[in-house]
Amino acid sequence: MIEELRKNVDMQIEILREISTYSRRVESANPNEAKILQGMIESLKNRMKIINNSIPQILVNISISPRLPGRGDGTNLEKIKYTGPENAVQVTLVKKDRDRFFEELSISESLMKKIKGKTFYEQEKVVNEEFKAARGYVKMSNKFFLNTATDMIKKGYFRDLSGEINKSNMDILFEAYVAVILFTTVLSVFAGIVILIFFTYFSLGINIPFISLYSGSHLMRFFKLIWIPFLVPVLTMAIMYYYPSTEKNTIARKVDQELPFAVIHMSAISGSGIEPMEIFKIIATSKEYPVLRKELRKVLNQINLYGYDLVTALNNVIKSTPSPKLAELFAGLSTTISSGGSLNEYFQKRAEGLLMDYRLEREKYTKVAETFMDIYISIVIAAPMILMLLLIMISISGFALPFPPNQMALIIVLIIGLINMIFIGVLQVKQPTY
Repeated sequence: MIEELRKNVDMQIEILREISTYSRRVESANPNEAKILQGMIESLKNRMKIINNSIPQILVNISISPRLPGRGDGTNLEKIKYTGPENAVQVTLVKKDRDRFFEELSISESLMKKIKGKTFYEQEKVVNEEFKAARGYVKMSNKFFLNTATDMIKKGYFRDLSGEINKSNMDILFEAYVAVILFTTVLSVFAGIVILIFFTYFSLGINIPFISLYSGSHLMRFFKLIWIPFLVPVLTMAIMYYYPSTEKNTIARKVDQELPFAVIHMSAISGSGIEPMEIFKIIATSKEYPVLRKELRKVLNQINLYGYDLVTALNNVIKSTPSPKLAELFAGLSTTISSGGSLNEYFQKRAEGLLMDYRLEREKYTKVAETFMDIYISIVIAAPMILMLLLIMISISGFALPFPPNQMALIIVLIIGLINMIFIGVLQVKQPTY
């Protein structure tokens, strides 16, 4: 009976491990999946209780000397062997609990199928959303300029652009983006020619209609505007080249805004003694940090796909993350893990520093908003009123104005609208998302 007792205890230990695994998954699961996981945990607990009911009788029947042949053991125990789709079950149970045990096994297997089906669906959805084949404009660019882009990259062109694309988290390969730059630049040449032809024969004005035929010499007009087909491609290439850098800065700003709250979350999780790898999994699967979790997935990909340990993965991601604060966090975390320090204390100290920086940024934004409000009142409210009074005084005095009063009013309205757009854009860029 000692062997039967050992198998029962081993089975209970295995059930405890499964309960611990599913309990951690509940924290980051959505409501539907959490409900399934809770049902799985309850089923595992019931199985554990059934196995535990047989242990007292097994202990009673453990004897140092062997039993005499033909003598019954006097128990109602029964050995159960079952081979399921996941693992084999071999326990000794009280006979009356046999049917209930198989019922709980059936419940566990049905819930396991639901969990696996849901997990596969979610993983497939993530893959479809984040890893898509080249299509549309990118596919056309690759068709015409991918070979040219590859040759230029091998010769050392666009060297700095590779790191910017990597840090900007753009869903496009480096060679494909260079092909897009070349293709867009070629198209902009034709766009510049169209613009040149248009302004050769037409003029823009503030009078209605705004577009009118040009009445002067078209040949002279053409030579005056001959610079347009050259300027448009240069501006297009410059914009395409520096776009990943602006995208990287935007992502870095959003990561910095989410980082203090994520570190507080990490500090709370690490206090339970959980492994550092699980901390990254919980934050990476959470929907509370939409930008930061993409950076944490880089660490998980380094571990799961390339087989690196956590310290090496952190050091590799430091080179590709757009946020200096996140890079500093990863560097400190790598040092703490290597030296055997306390993760909870490290996260707490980092959270305090990041929260202080966050408060300072909020105060800075408040002061900037107050400054912009004063400038806005002066330029948009006071200045137009003073200008309108001056125009009225000038018209009464008889001085000739370069534009009629209705055109002057239209110009002022357009200028005020443009200033409002600039103010709104600047405040939107400076405004924290939290």
